[in-house]
Amino acid sequence: MTNPRLLRAALPFLTLAIVLAATFYVQPRTMSYFGLNLMLQYAVPIALATTAQMFIITVNDLDLSIGPFVGLIGVIAATALNASPVLGAAALLACVLAYGLVGALVHARNLPSIVVTLGLSFVWLGIAVMILPSPGGKAPAALKALMTVQTPYVPFPILAAVAIGVIVHLALMTTSFGVIARGAGGNPKALARAGWSMLRTKVVMYMLAGVFGLLSGLALLGLTTSADAHVADRYTLYSIAGVILGGGEFMGGRVNPMGAVVGALTLALAGAFLIFLRISPDWQIGAQGAILIVVLAMRALVTYGEKRS
Repeated sequence: MTNPRLLRAALPFLTLAIVLAATFYVQPRTMSYFGLNLMLQYAVPIALATTAQMFIITVNDLDLSIGPFVGLIGVIAATALNASPVLGAAALLACVLAYGLVGALVHARNLPSIVVTLGLSFVWLGIAVMILPSPGGKAPAALKALMTVQTPYVPFPILAAVAIGVIVHLALMTTSFGVIARGAGGNPKALARAGWSMLRTKVVMYMLAGVFGLLSGLALLGLTTSADAHVADRYTLYSIAGVILGGGEFMGGRVNPMGAVVGALTLALAGAFLIFLRISPDWQIGAQGAILIVVLAMRALVTYGEKRS
């Protein structure tokens, strides 16, 4: 008899395998190094944005500003970082510190993170539009070279996604701070009674989200080679869907770093699969939402079976 707990853990990987098999069936030419590299070229920035969202969800919050934040990072890197590296690096660092301040504000004033980050999304977008009113700028040469590197045998996006998942898994699931961070989402009162600072934990997790959002913006800029304030608007939904597809939950500090990365890869592949089916871009978000609903339904059935057993 199948262990429901193992099946639940395997669901993200099964979903990825199903989408990959369906894509190969619809377009056999994608079953190659070039095909996989083309389909997954945007998987790295999506995986990084999903990881950023996962840090926020770990402490029972939700970030509705990660998409505009990624766009702002790209704008700063394509303009200020090129014109004045020191000023550009300082601006990027300030963005990460701002994320930490948001975490402190949410905790200190007991504010709903959804409302705060929704307002913050307009701030990020407004600043990006002020800096770059229309698409333009230029990606640093080193960034373009890194994101277009050709690795032997296995495409770079796959290797990078696996590296992201492994590093974050080791940091969040095997270290003492990782235990504290997940405890902050699972039982914050018990954590506070044990003497751990919830404020410090939340600030660190928000700053980690800022760091991975920054990396996502830089990775996306390296692929697009120019910046646009609106280029990553959909990343907010992608990041939430990626965490949930990967086995994460909105409450309780229950997250799965490797699963989140696999969820991001699934979303990237699903986009390519829908294009091969000649589905209009206007309907692609709805179709990806349908995939998410199916996976959640499967997870509910597995959870029900786990409780009965």
